[in-house]
Amino acid sequence: MQIRDAAPEERAFIREQRLDAYREHAQSIPDGHWRALARAIGSEADAQPGAELIVAEADGQIAGSVVLFPANTDAYDGHADKQDYPEIRMLAVAPAHRGKGAASALIAECIRRARESGSRAVGLHTGEFMKDARQLYEKLGFERLPQYDFQPADDGITVMAFRLNL
Repeated sequence: MQIRDAAPEERAFIREQRLDAYREHAQSIPDGHWRALARAIGSEADAQPGAELIVAEADGQIAGSVVLFPANTDAYDGHADKQDYPEIRMLAVAPAHRGKGAASALIAECIRRARESGSRAVGLHTGEFMKDARQLYEKLGFERLPQYDFQPADDGITVMAFRLNL
């Protein structure tokens, strides 16, 4: 598996792949929340200045992607406070590539880049309904920071904050 920066011409494919990867959650959350989530993960937020769109490539195909936002960035369109450490967002692995280490490799690359930049921590948020993702983050040593949770759709669904001290 190769981890690399995404090429500009790959962005549209990556955004569509992200939507496909998250679509499994559409039936387990209210429709309004799914629409808001789909807008967010399909948006051009991954093209903000300083944001790094990173892909995992396997057998010549993009298996998954993640975006690493720099510290002090509004990575969540005003829903979450800016933090003084980078934020991992929009981690997605295509269903056909799950269970092969792509998600862990993408997170490891974000951690490596955060360390390299001199950051003292790296953070992320994930929906409370994303049990597999939460388990992975906890396994990798991320700790819960409920004081930074938010509810973007005012529907009772919490987007949970995590941080890994470096």
